[in-house]
This record gives sequence, structure tokens and C-alpha cells, in this order.
Amino acid sequence: MTGTVVTGTVADTITFSNVDGPGNRFVIFLQGCNFDCVACHNPQTIPIATGDHFRCDVPELLERIRKAEPFLGGITVSGGEATLQPDFLFDLFSAVKADPQLRRLTCFIDSNGSADAATWRRLAPVMDGAMIDLKCFDPAIHLQMTGQPNEPVLHSIRLLHELGLLDEVRLLILGGVNDEPSLLRRTGEWLATVDPAMRVKVIGFRQHGARPHTPPLVEPSHEELVAAVAALQVAEFDMCVV
Repeated sequence: MTGTVVTGTVADTITFSNVDGPGNRFVIFLQGCNFDCVACHNPQTIPIATGDHFRCDVPELLERIRKAEPFLGGITVSGGEATLQPDFLFDLFSAVKADPQLRRLTCFIDSNGSADAATWRRLAPVMDGAMIDLKCFDPAIHLQMTGQPNEPVLHSIRLLHELGLLDEVRLLILGGVNDEPSLLRRTGEWLATVDPAMRVKVIGFRQHGARPHTPPLVEPSHEELVAAVAALQVAEFDMCVV
């Protein structure tokens, strides 16, 4: 850990989750995001909040994690966007690695992929993996969906793979927006240039928790998700649908 105590802006924690990385995980949701995704299912975590009730230091989080440690495989920091607080991430993961009770736990980041190379390289020695959301391979549609360009996301995917830290790429399917078959095929072809055997998770948009939108956002059917997987499957991806 560093010599000074770094506090993080924490929205919430979940003691047990089996959908935020491998195995059973303690999940920390940091407050604040630089994307404004139309389909965000945690929109309350988008604003950059400064209130004291959001502040949390590493020792406090370690105590929470220790209580659940016997039942955990690791911890995942999500958001919001976790990499907007790199000092806190570095200190938290460093503390986990140094703790005799917790050091067996893997440290993962769930990210929108917007972090620059310097941030990923700084975190690399203390993290075990990252899950990156690729909202859309088409830059114009990505901008429409998130308010931000996708070039940093694509760079993060490639860099994390080179570092041996890319656990999976997550693709959110939004009906009528980013599910055109030829677009999905191009997405799969690009992902295959990074790693033809990478883990790809296809996630169908669900209205629950999302903000109202005009016109209403469309949930893809199971059949449409199956079709999306077929369009993406241009290599031996480890593919799953949720």
C-alpha cells in the first residue's frame, strides 16, 4: 500500500455474486462514470458524487471482505467506472495481495474500457483480470449509445490481452441499435484478431433498472440473442449468453 490513506467513492457493495467474474465474488461498485450509456442498468452510479456518505477507505472494505472470505473466490470492482479511481484500486488490490487471509482471492475489474494504457499498466501488477464492455464496434453507434468514442475501448481490449489480463469481453445487445448481423460479424472478426479463443459474453438488454427512454429501448428476444451469437461466432470463442 502507499504511505497515505486513499479513500474511494463507493456506491455499494454486494457480499456474494456469481455473475461478476469467475466463482463467487465480493463486488464493490464505485460511484461515477465517464460514459452515459442509454441502456445503463446502474444509472444511479453515473454522477460523480462527492458526499461524505460515499467515502470509504481500504481498511473498511477489507473488514467487510474478511467476513465473507471463506465463501469467496475473489473480489470485483465495478461501477460506475472503476478505473476513474486508479489510486484507490491500486491500494485496495495491493492490500488484498498483502493480507494473509485475503491474498488467495483474485482481484478483477469490470470496466467500460475507457482507461488509457498508463492506467492499465499501473494496475497490472496488482490485478488478476478485467472484464471489458464493448457496447458497439461501430464508432458512430457507440457514440450514440454511450456519448463517448470506442477507440479507447478497443485499445484496452488489445492491451489487456497482451498483458494476459483480459478475462472476457461483454457485448450488450440492444434491439434495433447494435444487433445488425453484418455489424456483429465485423465485431467477431475484429475480436478474433485479438484472440480467436477469447471468452465473449453476450448480454441481452433488460428494462429492469434502466432509465426511461424515448423511443423505448427494445429487449432482444431469446431467438434474437441466439442469432447474435451465430453472427459473432467467426472463431472458436468461448461464448455464453445471459
